[in-house]
Amino acid sequence: MKIIEARTAQEIARFIDLQTSLYRAYPHFIPQLRKELQQQFSRKNPFFQHAEARFFLAEHEGKAVGRVASVVNQRHREYQHEDAGFFGFFESVCDRDVAAGLLNAVSGDLKTRGMKIMRGPMNFSTNEECGFLMEGYDAPPMLMTPYNPPYYHELMEACGMRKAKDLHAYIHVIQPRLPEKVLRVAAIAERRGLTVRPVDKKRFSEEMLVFKEVYNAAWEKNWGFVPLTDEELFYLGERLRQIVVPAFTLIAEDRGQPVGFMGFVPDFNFVLKHMNGRLNPVSIVKALYYSRKISDLRLMLLGIKKEYRNKGVDALLFREGFSGLQKNPQYRRIEFSWVLEDNIPIQRIVELVGGSVYKKYRIYEKLI
Repeated sequence: MKIIEARTAQEIARFIDLQTSLYRAYPHFIPQLRKELQQQFSRKNPFFQHAEARFFLAEHEGKAVGRVASVVNQRHREYQHEDAGFFGFFESVCDRDVAAGLLNAVSGDLKTRGMKIMRGPMNFSTNEECGFLMEGYDAPPMLMTPYNPPYYHELMEACGMRKAKDLHAYIHVIQPRLPEKVLRVAAIAERRGLTVRPVDKKRFSEEMLVFKEVYNAAWEKNWGFVPLTDEELFYLGERLRQIVVPAFTLIAEDRGQPVGFMGFVPDFNFVLKHMNGRLNPVSIVKALYYSRKISDLRLMLLGIKKEYRNKGVDALLFREGFSGLQKNPQYRRIEFSWVLEDNIPIQRIVELVGGSVYKKYRIYEKLI
């Protein structure tokens, strides 16, 4: 077994394609569009305006058996004030030597760049997919959430990695009516002059800047958080624009000023499952057909400015969001994810509207 750095277009293609062979025995795995992955690993990704990444492949007898990315995010160092580097896009056969070789390649690379902590997986940051699934293997992953073999946790612990933080995903079966307490609190917020409106897709770029204002203010104290740049914001927006539903993507305002944001996104993974990572005439026809059969939503975006917490903004957002759901009966469930294991206020909000934990993810770290 040997570890090589993937530099050329052909080697990056092998890095991307490894999942196809590794996950054949996992029916719940859903491949991303290959074209999107190629762009994600290229200089077109604005993440690389403030970060560097190296990509490593593990080979055995000429066959790829593992992969990993080594990431140094300068904005994380500046914002979190710690010399932490990251590993991401980890995949491996069930072999301790392969996993150790990959993680050693990352730790060696991070050390040379002044890092003292190795943490992951981050694909590439907390603003994207992160963590290894550790509970909930019997359900397919929803949009932009990870899926992996259970043995990854054994490999991590065997390689000296330890828990840094757990992330929770909640599931909620949509009911005809929200709990009375939610409706009562929403009414109080409304009497205080707070309002909620759907995003305007005709002004989508401007609305994304509103989201950024709320998101960066609301999440600034969260563990591992790094503010989105404008370029990253628009890059993410382009990925989501086609599937955003205004009735489920809401902005809370106080006299015209944004104070909260909530976004339910249809689980496009249901469509991707049938596209098999490819974008061609046949897969496009499949996408059009299966997009009308999506029955799940993921609550990806929820943030309230600090000075407006405990004032009913969350209840008002949920009331208006669930009102839109009643007009779209094709949707039956909502996943709330992800929520930090120690973010008690958000956990209580999700539990109040009827969510229960059904998946958990773990982020690991190690001093290097």
